[in-house]
Amino acid sequence: MEQVFGPLRFAPVDLSRHEEICRRFRADSFAVSFGDASRFHEEDGLGGDRYVEWLRGKQARDPASVVHVWQGDEIIGQMELGRLRGLEGVGYVNLYYLAPAHRGRGLAKHLDEYAASYLRGLGFTKAQLSVSPSNARAIAYYQKMGWRDLGPRADEPSVHSMEKDL
Repeated sequence: MEQVFGPLRFAPVDLSRHEEICRRFRADSFAVSFGDASRFHEEDGLGGDRYVEWLRGKQARDPASVVHVWQGDEIIGQMELGRLRGLEGVGYVNLYYLAPAHRGRGLAKHLDEYAASYLRGLGFTKAQLSVSPSNARAIAYYQKMGWRDLGPRADEPSVHSMEKDL
C-alpha cells in the first residue's frame, strides 16, 4: 500500500503508534491557516479526540486515504483524501501537510502527485480542497500546481474552495 513519489514515501497512518503526530500536524495546519489552533480544539477542547475518531473511520473505509509522508525514517507530513459529497466525479483533499522544517524545499509537489494519483485511481476527474484566504503561501503553491480559486465556500465563507482537473 505504500507509494513513492520522488524522495518521499506515502504509507497508511499507524494510529496506534502515531496518533499524537496526527493531532500535532492537524493542529498546526489550523494555526497556519487561521492564526491559531482554537478551531481544531473547539470550544469544549475535545476537537482533537473527535478528529482521531474521524481518522479511524476514514481509515477503516480506505487505509490509503490517510497517509503519513516519510522522508527516510522521519514522518514529515500527512495527507487526508476522499470523496466530495454532492459532486459526482470530484475528489477532495482534506489535508496537505508538511512539517515546518520541510516547507519551501520543493517537496510539496510530491504531495500533489500523490493526491492526483490516489484520486484518479478512484475514478475522479477533478479534485477540490479548502484554503483560508489568509494563507497566501498555500494559495500561491496551489495555483502553481494548477489549482483554481473558486471563491468562498457557500457552507463556510471563511474559506475558499479550490479545484484542479486530474
